[in-house]
Amino acid sequence: MNSVPTFRRREMLRSLMGGSLLMPGLLSELLAGDQPDDPLAPKSGHFPSKAKRVIFIFSNGGVSHMDTFDPKPELFAADGKMTGVGGGLSNQQKVLLKPGWQFRPGGECGTMVSDLFPHLREMMDDICLIRSMKGDDNEHYNATLGMHTGSFFFSRPSIGSWVSYGLGTENRDLPSFVALAPQMPYAGTQIFNNDFLPAYHQGVRVVGGAEPIANLDRRSQQKGLQELELGLADVLNNRHLSTRLGDTDLAARVRTFETAFHMQTEASEAFDLKKESDATLAQYALKRGDSEGFGWQCLVARRLAERGVRFIEIVDGSSSDNWDDHSNMADHAASAKRIDQPIAGLLRDLKNRGMLDETLVVWTTEFGRTPGVDGTKGRGHHSACFSSWMAGGGVKGGLAYGATDEIASTVVDKKVHVHDFHATILHLLGFDHEKLTYRHGGRDYRLTDVFGNVVTDILA
Repeated sequence: MNSVPTFRRREMLRSLMGGSLLMPGLLSELLAGDQPDDPLAPKSGHFPSKAKRVIFIFSNGGVSHMDTFDPKPELFAADGKMTGVGGGLSNQQKVLLKPGWQFRPGGECGTMVSDLFPHLREMMDDICLIRSMKGDDNEHYNATLGMHTGSFFFSRPSIGSWVSYGLGTENRDLPSFVALAPQMPYAGTQIFNNDFLPAYHQGVRVVGGAEPIANLDRRSQQKGLQELELGLADVLNNRHLSTRLGDTDLAARVRTFETAFHMQTEASEAFDLKKESDATLAQYALKRGDSEGFGWQCLVARRLAERGVRFIEIVDGSSSDNWDDHSNMADHAASAKRIDQPIAGLLRDLKNRGMLDETLVVWTTEFGRTPGVDGTKGRGHHSACFSSWMAGGGVKGGLAYGATDEIASTVVDKKVHVHDFHATILHLLGFDHEKLTYRHGGRDYRLTDVFGNVVTDILA
């Protein structure tokens, strides 16, 4: 059986030449096909790099480092004793609380990981664990804002928008930046906002379920009708834009029509897991037919990475259901179980497909937890130190970098500030973070503001 030829807008328009109601001048514009420079065309960084894309996993609420990735035998022994390290930024007297889970070595490297993450522990040979992270704020909103934008107090472009701005896209039929965010974290839409960067670089939110992206389906099934409508709208929009050349938001909206049209087929296919094998679904702790949940987010992230999306964020938790366990640290168990196997499955899947070397996988939270008890059996917010990790994309696997003191209250070796973290991510993508800038309001802005040093010791 012969396949039906793909519909092309230009062919449709030519078929309307005879007896068309379109004005001849307007029809000529439609057929001319002149396009302005493509702001999302693929671009190279400042120097060659292994990483071509990022999968950024954000666990919302403040994951406890001493209960997950930062073993402290002394804290077990000091349970119930008094300490001067308190919650928040104060120096209150607090009763120390021992970790709730045992630590065991993972992989051939032997990196110690708690029993909260048995599946991830098996992948530590591929993971570069940073135990010496440092932030600037102990409030969820500000810390989440800082981790995503480099600014703890003011709205700035998100890291995904910066990557889209720097690298463009490898697939114009999909967005360059996608946020898999069924629920929103504390900083809300700011985690994928473009702010003053051109609006082309804003992230597209995906929620999962029956309609992963709102209003994506065609309004009409009549062949060629939507293409004709969009062609006419494109000419009128560009005619309007020609008198407002400095309006990047308007320009982005015009281009969004074309991207959205192609997404109707390309995105729907990317979110359709029917062709994935049972073995692959099992790696992500998925059942056939699942169309939401954290495992679904991770598998869709891999499928988007395969299709050329530059930056994919996976949001774990919401502003009301997350890792912020003030009353009872035992609640960390359910949060960890939700993400442990899917993240390990994502790393293993990328590796087996030969994609991990070119995909930088990042896991982080906004801050850690206090060694002292908060509430009854919980921990407070603690930005003085916490743990994050990277895998693939040019980092050293099997490495545990940096150290905190004996009770995990402060960094004592190889501090990695959030700005350093961002500088290193950009470096792995081929960028000098001081040169990836955008002129706004009379000055050049960058993700790292006026700070940041690349953590060269973790580079492969």
